[in-house]
Amino acid sequence: MMKRISWILIRTFLGILIFFVILLLVFDRLVQFRMDNKDLLSWFHERHVDPHIGYYEAKGRKIRYVGVGDSPDATILFIHGAPSSLSYWRSYMTDSTLLSRATMYAADRPGYGYSGLADPMPDLADQAAVQKPILDSLHKAHHPIILVGVSYGGPIACRFAMDYPELVDGLVLVAPPIGPGREKIFWFTYLVESPFVHWFVPRMLQTANTEKIHHKEELTKMLPLWDRIRVPVIYLQGEKDGLVDTSNASFAREHLKNAPYVDIRMIPGRGHLIAFAEKDRIQNAILELLDRTEGKRQDSSVVASPAAAPAR
Repeated sequence: MMKRISWILIRTFLGILIFFVILLLVFDRLVQFRMDNKDLLSWFHERHVDPHIGYYEAKGRKIRYVGVGDSPDATILFIHGAPSSLSYWRSYMTDSTLLSRATMYAADRPGYGYSGLADPMPDLADQAAVQKPILDSLHKAHHPIILVGVSYGGPIACRFAMDYPELVDGLVLVAPPIGPGREKIFWFTYLVESPFVHWFVPRMLQTANTEKIHHKEELTKMLPLWDRIRVPVIYLQGEKDGLVDTSNASFAREHLKNAPYVDIRMIPGRGHLIAFAEKDRIQNAILELLDRTEGKRQDSSVVASPAAAPAR
């Protein structure tokens, strides 16, 4: 009798374990926020836009990116947040107004999409360096060059402007966590990094969690560098943002002392996820910066080196 009960318990435990593992695998599959090349091409083609999807090597990583348009008048580089992927920007990159004004690019940041899922790169300087080849070695980027960073992509855009000022003419920052310690940390954030728990978390969220843990120290490294930003900045954030504290707006106003133009736009009734709910506002901010910087039309072109050439 005891043997039968023990066997039933073992079978029940194994059944629950197998079900749990399958559930985690399905959850990981569903929670990736990415589109493969076939689906991405199909999405763009349905909207009568012909994208270029390519790969390149930077900082020892293989990075996927997409480019649309062939305007010689300006360039827009979109930088996504966490967790996310380049497909986050697809509705912007198929917008006819933006396409008429600029060539546009976006990349899967390291650890997301098809740039090494679950292999994070928490160093913001490295994150900026990974974006750089899109503008200065893979393509003939035309000025003015506007960087658009949402959430975690905001500080990356700022770090890019600090480290490569010759490649930036304007910044649009959307709900950016740029002040050290001014971002919500959840009770489970550090728990997720433990080996046992980490395995059970979807890979995209593993990357986001690692970035969050290192975020404060990375922003602290940037504190002496804010005076390097000397381009116009438009900052947008929801007044009810529960993830990135709204005091980041005052941080921006205080630290962007050398920026010739800083416009802080707090949106009533909105939370953190405003990139789509307020797409018109953000698009208008991009267009405004293009208008403000339209005199900078000199081309920036560097012949691609073998190390920076697109991977095949």
